[in-house]
Amino acid sequence: MQITEVKLTIRNEERLKGFANITFDNAFVIRGLKIISGSRGLFVSMPSKRRSDGSFQDIAHPINAEMRKLIESTVLEAYNNEAGSQQSQAST
Repeated sequence: MQITEVKLTIRNEERLKGFANITFDNAFVIRGLKIISGSRGLFVSMPSKRRSDGSFQDIAHPINAEMRKLIESTVLEAYNNEAGSQQSQAST
């Protein structure tokens, strides 16, 4: 399974840096991943919904560490490219 497309919406907030939608094999999409700035750097949060008790439950998530790493590295690479592109455009 390959990630064939990443679409980003960049945010300029303290912790929330953006949203991502990823497409697998040009056939299946997961929307609403969040790019978060945490104490150890950027990470990708899976889409979730609020439960009646106030906690959150992931709607979609990887089953193993290999898939989590693939998703996170692909999304963060796209984010870094897009954010870097926006910064260089702003400085010109």
